[in-house]
Amino acid sequence: MLDRLDRLYSRLSDWLGWVTAILLVLMTLNVFLDVVLRYVFNTGSIALQEMEWHLFAVMFLLGISYGLKEDSHVRVDVIYDQLAPRKKAVINLVGTFFFLIPFSLLIAFGSINFVAEAYESGEVSGDPGGLPYRWIIKAAIPVSFLILALSSLGFIVQNLRRFRDNRDRSGEHEFLT
Repeated sequence: MLDRLDRLYSRLSDWLGWVTAILLVLMTLNVFLDVVLRYVFNTGSIALQEMEWHLFAVMFLLGISYGLKEDSHVRVDVIYDQLAPRKKAVINLVGTFFFLIPFSLLIAFGSINFVAEAYESGEVSGDPGGLPYRWIIKAAIPVSFLILALSSLGFIVQNLRRFRDNRDRSGEHEFLT
């Protein structure tokens, strides 16, 4: 069961990494087009400028889960890097249970009304020529944090495995050594 969950977590996170990479390419092309229009043709587009930050926001929000899988998230690495694998696993497990999952669920469920209000009011960009359907970009917030909460289950499995697999040579468990 845990192996299945770990494989599902890896596949989901790898897929999110792939989507994030595609979004980066699209954002780069969008910025290039915006710069060419502005400096070569002396024109511009508010919609293109807004699309830049929309793509960046979605790229960042979806990339959080991929960063968790690749163990490249933010922490105090000066201390963490010096610890034994079991201590790292304990820190990761405690942090996931007490901070990551509650925070992810708080943001995910707390932002649903934010999206619903934008949808119900038909919110559009405040700038003339801006993008309509503002609820779409706002919907990326609860979606990404729900995905992060689900991804944290795979992170838990990885750290349980790390904790379990790092035993001393006599076969006894070391606890925080």
